[in-house]
Amino acid sequence: MYDVYLFGMISASTVYILDKNFSFPKPNQYAEINQELPSIGGEAVNSAIMLSKLGITTKLDGNWLGEKNSKKVFSLLEPYKIELSRLSIKKEYNGTEEIVIVDQTTRTVFGNYASFHSGDRQWNYPQESDIQDAKIISIDPYFKEESLSVAKMCVKNQKSFVSLDCKYDNFIAQNAEVLVISHELRNQSYPNIDLEELFGQYQKNCKGLIIFTFGDKDLWYSRGDMERKLYSPYKIVPIDTTGAGDSFRSGIIYGLLNSWNDKTTIEFACAVSACVCLTIPHTLNAPNLEGVFNFIKGKKKK
Repeated sequence: MYDVYLFGMISASTVYILDKNFSFPKPNQYAEINQELPSIGGEAVNSAIMLSKLGITTKLDGNWLGEKNSKKVFSLLEPYKIELSRLSIKKEYNGTEEIVIVDQTTRTVFGNYASFHSGDRQWNYPQESDIQDAKIISIDPYFKEESLSVAKMCVKNQKSFVSLDCKYDNFIAQNAEVLVISHELRNQSYPNIDLEELFGQYQKNCKGLIIFTFGDKDLWYSRGDMERKLYSPYKIVPIDTTGAGDSFRSGIIYGLLNSWNDKTTIEFACAVSACVCLTIPHTLNAPNLEGVFNFIKGKKKK
């Protein structure tokens, strides 16, 4: 048994931090690299890392790993005691990989995700027993029928799940206990719809807590036909925003496991996300549960 089963994205990653005197270069320009850091990309894996730091037991499943990068991934995950037995390593297969360029104000990601998602299946089939053995499930919606299958098995087994960035007519969105919608999904799928109207469609079609995030601006949240509420994220000067959404979701899951109300859960999730944004590379160097609570206490004193 474990607290959370996560089905989703896992990727080898390398972060390059530019010298503070340089910005990400325009074409044919130069920038100085100050530091290179091994890292891990992917929503599910970074949520799992942060949950581990919060004292939550997890099991991870998702896309296949290539031989070349699997050692790096397993080595970086070893300290976190995440259950990795479902992960598949494929011979003569590269898998996903990314590099992240970070300057003082931006992060730029290069990878092979577009070809990964447009091609044949490169991820595992989820196992119902993994869902039955968890208290809460986290679903990355990107794995087509397999992500949908996880959601259907959750409903069948009366298991609450959390997901992100699904359209409001999607089964995953409609049945999630909490659904987090970022500007990426809104801009791609609903570029010409008024945001208040769009939020209303999510309220109408989805049974759980709906959260619209806006980076460092006030987020929106509500359940069903309840009044839409605002919450202001913590004001920080971020170092690395790469894991902001993944860590926010881990905070939401932590709140659900503790049966907190929506406002308390969102406050904690914002604190977790802020703590991760203050470290690099994102979740790998983020604080533990005590550190998050200390951050909250410090902000309340000001």
